[in-house]
Amino acid sequence: MAFISSSILDIAEILKQSDIAAIPTETVYGLAGNAYDQVVLKKIFELKQRPFFNPLIVHIKSATDLDLVAAHIPPQAQLLANTFWPGPLTLVLKKQTHILDLVTAGKDTVAVRVPNHPVALELLQQLDFPLAAPSANPFSSISPTKATHVANYFEHTPLPILEGGECSNGIESTIIGFENDVAVLYRMGSIPIEAIEKVIGPLKIKTQCEATPAAPGMLSKHYAPKTTTIQSDTILESIHANTTKRIGLLSFKNRFEHESIVAQKVLSAKGDLAEAAACLYDALHELDQLQLDIIIAERFPEQHLGRTINDRLARATKK
Repeated sequence: MAFISSSILDIAEILKQSDIAAIPTETVYGLAGNAYDQVVLKKIFELKQRPFFNPLIVHIKSATDLDLVAAHIPPQAQLLANTFWPGPLTLVLKKQTHILDLVTAGKDTVAVRVPNHPVALELLQQLDFPLAAPSANPFSSISPTKATHVANYFEHTPLPILEGGECSNGIESTIIGFENDVAVLYRMGSIPIEAIEKVIGPLKIKTQCEATPAAPGMLSKHYAPKTTTIQSDTILESIHANTTKRIGLLSFKNRFEHESIVAQKVLSAKGDLAEAAACLYDALHELDQLQLDIIIAERFPEQHLGRTINDRLARATKK
């Protein structure tokens, strides 16, 4: 049975003994293990039911450790690391030869970041190896932003979960790679595109790949509730088209009234995109537990973190 612990030292000992644990980050909870241990990596893939062609993100304790996992660091990558680390930015870089193929899905690149969470950083300080840590949920389901989300997913698995409170950003890291030293956006995330481009200029955008993704989060169906979910520009029309169903509504800042609405989650009454992003997955978890017939999710403004939220909802609603 999954259990929640507040002891960083206890979880560090578990990780040192070639086992896995769920850990908090500022984005989502991760299913973590020694990035240098093949047996541990297989445990992560098997517990998540994650396809082996989907690479993992390696978490390091500071930017000064980047050259332990990356063999080539373009100037733009170093600039981004200096600007956003610790933080929700993942860089995809040419890997050091000792980085295992299981981590990189056989590619010659590795995804790496420094998390911005005091518990995660303190845990990494207790270890002499980096942590591979995809989100701590079954593959393609809603990412966990609370320890209880992880416990609910793995209630029948003896998985230790390190308590770190609610994730402050609530959406995965932004992933940037480099092709011929040109910066490429592989996944929208907690750092808006506009903030990245302010530092290094225009990005090439390449956020979908089904067969051999260069980074996590590029598959078209991902982050999905079990409940049928649709995204809508016209909420009232979508409600009227589904009046025979038990409707759950996920909206940005406005409440809607209709007798078919069984439950409603407003992500930010003050219209704050960062607050909406932080609350998104928790709201989806809550709605998904209510035996609804359908979740109708409002489309967000296509700017800043609104683009990231729309990306997540588009993947959640993909059939």
